[in-house]
Amino acid sequence: MKMKKSTVAILLIIAIILAIYVLFPFYLVLMNSFKTQSAIVTNPISAAGASFSQFITNLSSVVNNKNFVFWRAFGSSAVVTIISLFLLAVFGGMAAWVICRNKTKWSTAIYMVFISSMIIPFQVVMLPLIATFREVGKFVGLSMNGSIPGLIFAYCGFGGAMTVFILTGFIKGIPYELEEAASIDGCSPEGTFFRIIFPLLKPTIVTVTILNGMWIWNDYLLPSILLGQSSPNKTLPVAVQAFVGSFVKSWDLILTAALLAMIPMIVIFLIAQKQIMSGMVEGAIK
Repeated sequence: MKMKKSTVAILLIIAIILAIYVLFPFYLVLMNSFKTQSAIVTNPISAAGASFSQFITNLSSVVNNKNFVFWRAFGSSAVVTIISLFLLAVFGGMAAWVICRNKTKWSTAIYMVFISSMIIPFQVVMLPLIATFREVGKFVGLSMNGSIPGLIFAYCGFGGAMTVFILTGFIKGIPYELEEAASIDGCSPEGTFFRIIFPLLKPTIVTVTILNGMWIWNDYLLPSILLGQSSPNKTLPVAVQAFVGSFVKSWDLILTAALLAMIPMIVIFLIAQKQIMSGMVEGAIK
């Protein structure tokens, strides 16, 4: 059924307004990273005072700042993000496969636990998480609070629910006969998963990886709580706090650092946007 031209025009106008609303914060970050502190304070919305030479100056000040330590923060964010995504993809795929193929009341209950955890706000478990990590660290002899392994473990826990939810929807559409044929040929359950199921999950895993990656890379609250401001292994969003003082805020450096932190995820999203959409559609349909 074709829509009327008036309806199309209204929907187009609404889409343009929503696009402006979503992109406006990015415009502020991008535009003000090309300006001086005084120009930003005078008029943060206007392009007056923006210049490429000032952006180079801001970029040099951010990268070479002793308090910010850009490359160390970038490395911490990269390590946390890459390891967390790898663990989420592998163990999330395993959990989703077992839940789909073992039709018992326990598998259904576990799946419902995963789904239920998605609606619990992080602020509710924020303080209990710190206390729990402290006790777990004492038990296993590994410091969970203030360490990169503890942060990775937390991201695997919080990201597991969405990962299992999306992958479960896709695995339901994979014919069970493939696994039966592998079993008849003498393939073990582990071999069946890694040789047959896991390769078929590639489109959906790309989608889950990008979505989780953008969240982990840009997250501020969880690293700031677990690592703290004094940790030498601060991630990029937490390290930007170095430009915020009690009485003075270096907005030119803050926004330039924020732009640097955004660029990797923007590039990855633009490259993989087709895989993201196709993976979400396939997981939803199946």
